[in-house]
Amino acid sequence: MNPAPIRFDGVTVRYPGSDRYAVEDVSLEVSGGELVVLLGPSGSGKSTLLRSVNRLVPLDAGRILVDGADIGELDPVELRRSIGYVIQAVGLFTNMTVAQNVAVVPSLLGWNGREIDARVDELLRLVGLDPARYRARRPSALSGGEAQRVGVARAIAAKPRALLMDEPFGAVDVVVRTSLQRELVRIVAELQTTTLFVTHDVDEAFRLADRIVVIRGGRIEQSGAPFELFERPATAYVRELIHAGDDVYRQYFMRGRELLRSR
Repeated sequence: MNPAPIRFDGVTVRYPGSDRYAVEDVSLEVSGGELVVLLGPSGSGKSTLLRSVNRLVPLDAGRILVDGADIGELDPVELRRSIGYVIQAVGLFTNMTVAQNVAVVPSLLGWNGREIDARVDELLRLVGLDPARYRARRPSALSGGEAQRVGVARAIAAKPRALLMDEPFGAVDVVVRTSLQRELVRIVAELQTTTLFVTHDVDEAFRLADRIVVIRGGRIEQSGAPFELFERPATAYVRELIHAGDDVYRQYFMRGRELLRSR
């Protein structure tokens, strides 16, 4: 199955009672298989934009196309089953085992038991967890990093063509976070899943992204490959955010990117 491109056309969102737009007239194209990081401070609109893709946030104007289909014309339940979604809080079902958590969407889609069992084992190995040790565990017996790995496995279990990740590694320590970042880059490269990843962490953005989209005040400040932001920051805000022109920061960010991808 080919990865699904995502297109935002004039997307605008304003929450009820708010005097300003959370997202205003955003147009953006994400190519199939691309890992795009939405980077910006809290309240910039990046999570709102992400959650509009699976219709957790309704649009006031514009449209979003996933693989050419207008999501506003799709059944929201079916849409959400076809798109992986990972959040910081993980959201594992505490009354289920790890295997049952990973199997949720394939079960809803009617996969047979043998297919599900094989997929669970495949995915646990993919995220670095031994199925023999982790299949029967409950979420309460997992560390934060292990729970996030299970969350990623659950999100990609039904082979989604797009994956949404909302600051998924923000609650784990730096060592675990680096490990999870490395696994994500490897998994996305292997599966070629179109991925939107939200973060406020500049270092994380540079480590992960094929392309970084800087968002501020609900609008796009700049979209480009990591090195392009350093070479040609489009606004004073982007220049300040990524410390463009500072060779120390440049070497730090780019070295972190190289190290993450070298193992």
